[in-house]
Amino acid sequence: MTNNWTTPQRPNDYTEQALVQAILDGSFAVGSSLPGERTLAAELGVTRPTLREAIQRLTRDGWLTVHHGKPTLVNDYWRDGGLNVLSTLVQHSDQLPPNFVANLLDVRLHLAPAYTRAAVDNDPTQPSALLNQAANLPDTAVAFATFDWTLHHCLTVASGNPIYTLILNGFANFYEQIAQLYFALPNARGASRAFYEGLATAVANQDALTAETLTRQVMEQSIVLWESSSQ
Repeated sequence: MTNNWTTPQRPNDYTEQALVQAILDGSFAVGSSLPGERTLAAELGVTRPTLREAIQRLTRDGWLTVHHGKPTLVNDYWRDGGLNVLSTLVQHSDQLPPNFVANLLDVRLHLAPAYTRAAVDNDPTQPSALLNQAANLPDTAVAFATFDWTLHHCLTVASGNPIYTLILNGFANFYEQIAQLYFALPNARGASRAFYEGLATAVANQDALTAETLTRQVMEQSIVLWESSSQ
């Protein structure tokens, strides 16, 4: 006999997700206050300690602001939220603005050339070894997304500046998910394959300036490719 059992959702996870969904769909509008703790816990069908824990987590991520003795305020999550908000928003793709992916690519454009140059200057050995594997990369969106994440993470570590790695790790929960959308484009895979080949040569030659230039060029190209596919 085969059982199709599923693990029940934990009450605090359910509560957090329910509150986020209510914020995103406008049930709890930005700038408004949540109902009182007793009322809200009853509406959600959870205990008050469970509700408090969910509110604490959402406050930490920037969805809510709690002031002792006052109602809990719903924040403008685009202005007040942290990287965990991005991770959550990706799970609610119907709530994403049309330019969401383009904005992520623009952020990468401003960061990647700098940490790539620093990696070549500081420790090119690991990026070089990884890039040598790119020639055998399968021509699939999943393979490219996984390799791209691994490469950029390796470059941030090799840069010697751990802040770059911490920033990139903030995107870890959804980087490959978004990257698969981009790499579903054949032109995107072709552009990146050419980039990996050129970058491999630059890194092997310890040519940091060329590595930086190539990275900037492919980042700029990625925005153009994505925007053209979205029209």
